[in-house]
Amino acid sequence: MAEVFILLGGNVGDKAKIFEETRKLIGERIGLITKMSSVYATESWGFKSDLFWNQVLVLESRLNPFKILTLTQSIETVIGRLKKTLSNNGSCNYEDRIIDIDILFYDNLQLDTPRLTIPHPKIGERKFVLVPLNEIAPDKYHPVSGVNVEELLRLCTDQLMVERID
Repeated sequence: MAEVFILLGGNVGDKAKIFEETRKLIGERIGLITKMSSVYATESWGFKSDLFWNQVLVLESRLNPFKILTLTQSIETVIGRLKKTLSNNGSCNYEDRIIDIDILFYDNLQLDTPRLTIPHPKIGERKFVLVPLNEIAPDKYHPVSGVNVEELLRLCTDQLMVERID
């Protein structure tokens, strides 16, 4: 079984209902949810928008990372996300969204392919990831930097608001 850390984010629609349905589908299709952070209201990162909700889940899964990616994208579609907008260089443009599901860690795997990078390359730059991650896994070590989540949060220069809402 792999230990998989996933981030949920969204700022459109009935966020409580959307997050509940997303967690249900993740549990049914990907693996057992063993931990959940609180939900946090966060300022948008990279563009001006309504507040986002973010939450980190920890799963036990028998699936490989590429299968998990395929399933998370399928769940995004089922929930109502129509597209992920890519810029010319292949990176994702920032915009309002009903749900976004990102793989943060897959055990201690380091993977860098055109389709998937694990650990997520922007973990250390974003308080909306680090605050909920620190709540449930402060001692989790980043397999590339060798620094734990608590220290990554302390070093993070992101000043955007992240407030617990549940």
